[in-house]
Amino acid sequence: MGRAGRAAIAERVPELREAWKLDFVVVNGENATGGMGLSGAHAKTMLDAGVDCLTLGDHAFDQKDMLSFIEDESRIVRPINFATGAPGRGYRLFEATGGRKVLVVQVLGQVFMKRAFESPFSMLEPVFKKFPRGGQAQAIIVDVHCEATSEKMAMGHYCDGKASLVVGTHTHVPTSDAMILPGGTAYLTDAGMCGDYHSVIGMEKAEPMRRFVTGMPKGRFTPATQSATLSGVYVETDDRTGAATRIEMVRLGGRLQEATP
Repeated sequence: MGRAGRAAIAERVPELREAWKLDFVVVNGENATGGMGLSGAHAKTMLDAGVDCLTLGDHAFDQKDMLSFIEDESRIVRPINFATGAPGRGYRLFEATGGRKVLVVQVLGQVFMKRAFESPFSMLEPVFKKFPRGGQAQAIIVDVHCEATSEKMAMGHYCDGKASLVVGTHTHVPTSDAMILPGGTAYLTDAGMCGDYHSVIGMEKAEPMRRFVTGMPKGRFTPATQSATLSGVYVETDDRTGAATRIEMVRLGGRLQEATP
């Protein structure tokens, strides 16, 4: 989320890759540029820091240069059920350490979203048929970019036994429900944002509070820039079956309690 979030990624990812021996790192870059979308330059900053894959969201192309940048950068995944003909791809198969393969898919939810998108459930089914868990991909990650927690939970259960991890993004608030579902799929309703939590979901407090109190806008939303918390999720999987064997919430630095897998 904004400059503070980008700084947290650039600072923390290299040291975490080394300390935790991470094989694959995914970052949702949806609001990394001014809180609205992701620019090519800021995408490059995070990729250069050791991020293996960047996912987007409903603000995927708010930064216009992403329309062309995503065509040349294979490490960025946009929602699979975005507008027909949108540039980029909704899923990609990546190579992690040791030659292992990781499939990353992103879907947009439909509930409370501003635009009508294709059903994320029906869009996922052909992908799972092409990439069954424990087959070509040693791990399958689904980023479910949704407003409603119920829709995220439904997606988790729908993907149970088909994905290694289903993790929610979009609402900027980390949830405390990390679990492994009966079919071996790790699940977390929302990973939370990487950004300044002394804010209103990452934005400086004054303008959002004014709008809530008076019902009238006065200025633009601007990302908060104080100390950022890196929030996310850590997962271990079985290479043979693709099932999750461990899931832990991650909160490092800033204003949230630190935790180390």
